[in-house]
Amino acid sequence: MPPDTTPDATPGTKPGTASGAPRRDPLPLLGRTALVTGASRRAGIGYAIARRLVAYGASVHLHHHTPHDAEQPWGADPEGPGALAADLRTLAADGATVTHGPGDLTAPGAPAEVVGAAAEALGGRLDILVANHALNGRDGTLDEIDAGMLDAHWAVNTRSTVLLVQAYARIRGEGWGGGRVVMTTSGQDEGAGMPGEMAYALAKGALASVTRSLATALARRGVTVNTVNPGPVDTGYATGGTHASVAALFPGGRWGRPDDPARLVAWLATDEAAWITGQVITSDGGFGR
Repeated sequence: MPPDTTPDATPGTKPGTASGAPRRDPLPLLGRTALVTGASRRAGIGYAIARRLVAYGASVHLHHHTPHDAEQPWGADPEGPGALAADLRTLAADGATVTHGPGDLTAPGAPAEVVGAAAEALGGRLDILVANHALNGRDGTLDEIDAGMLDAHWAVNTRSTVLLVQAYARIRGEGWGGGRVVMTTSGQDEGAGMPGEMAYALAKGALASVTRSLATALARRGVTVNTVNPGPVDTGYATGGTHASVAALFPGGRWGRPDDPARLVAWLATDEAAWITGQVITSDGGFGR
């Protein structure tokens, strides 16, 4: 079981009471295990999340699907997932490990296979699931989309995420407690939405809508479920005038960096966030839509 991180208490008081002495464990996830999907590029949010979890003491399994990255304008990480995992091992706490494995989540059975592989690689236990993966591209406006585009985004961005959560819940069983699920969306319900990426907006928006239902379904298993909207994050997909125009919409004049949402996700995985569930949390630096 994960270590007890209940705040120290002064003599004669119950741990966790107002008169206790709160403290912050420097390794709040020591002894816990995590699967982070879509962690295949150093410039990506998934890698930043995994890096934070490892720095907090967790053992982490990186899921990757490099063929998707290779199809994008930014391309796959030139050194490959093995090099990313090796880098993270240099940050790992004593006894913690970092593993990695591929998975094409378009297949209905793939999410369960990825969860099973992660649990096996991490010693048979899985405490934290971060569903960060996404399909980008193959999209368009309402006039441009077709059934194939809609099905592709639904399969990767929505169906696979819900099936990952299902497989995670089945692996954990009953009575473990301390479980964490964090999903990611992109603020489709805010401002003007994403009319130029209709299939993506539909699929990712569905995750925001199902967050509360998943949280209720997993509450009796001791698992919290939350979704993070990171806003625009500079992962290398925007350049030139587009990059500058988006930066101007932030009060600070800069894009979000991968570690900005990663800090929130990692915190949600700790005991400090144990009383937060069923929430869609925006962490976008005040982005003005």
